[in-house]
Amino acid sequence: MSVMMEEEIKRWTARRKSALVLEIIQGKTTVSEASRQFDLAPSEIEEWMEHAKAGMENALRAKPEDVREQYERQLRDLQEAYGEAMLELRARKKAQSLLGKDES
Repeated sequence: MSVMMEEEIKRWTARRKSALVLEIIQGKTTVSEASRQFDLAPSEIEEWMEHAKAGMENALRAKPEDVREQYERQLRDLQEAYGEAMLELRARKKAQSLLGKDES
């Protein structure tokens, strides 16, 4: 049964999300049509599309990463970016205080 044939979906399981993403990929519907039909934010559907693309890419690798490895790598990348942003913020505050432009 196609996702598009169901009248009302109360809970979006991984299976239902996958079915909808597949219908979008196959051209049976669009993000905007699905957004209207299921009362979902287009950004939410686009996020599902991105997750699907990442999962598909990983599945086609010679040595796929498991889900835990993927999330750990993403977490490390985010922590690194956060650390760099904090260092930059501290450097700017220090420069402002040295230049007498202390913000209150």
